[in-house]
Amino acid sequence: MKVLTKIFLVVSLAIGMIFMSIYQPEYFCGLEYDVRVINGFTNNSSLPLVIWCSSDSDDLGGRALQEGDDFSWRLQINFWCSNHFWCTMKWDAMRRKFDAFKAPRDLQRCSPFRMCSWLVREDGFYFSNDEVNWKKDFSWL
Repeated sequence: MKVLTKIFLVVSLAIGMIFMSIYQPEYFCGLEYDVRVINGFTNNSSLPLVIWCSSDSDDLGGRALQEGDDFSWRLQINFWCSNHFWCTMKWDAMRRKFDAFKAPRDLQRCSPFRMCSWLVREDGFYFSNDEVNWKKDFSWL
């Protein structure tokens, strides 16, 4: 009887994981996501937007982005679904640190294309998961 119970549990777990990966892939850890930060300023050709991004395990480095330039990377969700990347943005005298990707927040929000895009403008930071529809998430201050 104990052997049948163990077999039933293993089969149930396997079916559950298959269901989750097919019907709700945004909840399945191990998938890859693309993160992109775009300089959406309209008049900063003489003063670039400076960006520096990192996580607990990766330092992606810094870039100076001119108008329309972007900084992007691909990440794979870890086993615990706890990936966290943050970026520090600097433009003129303004500086702002923000979470570019935080797994608990973004696994579903960045679906269905597994794309998390940020458009940084003079008035704030805009988020999109398709780079067509942008929603302001927060301001510089």
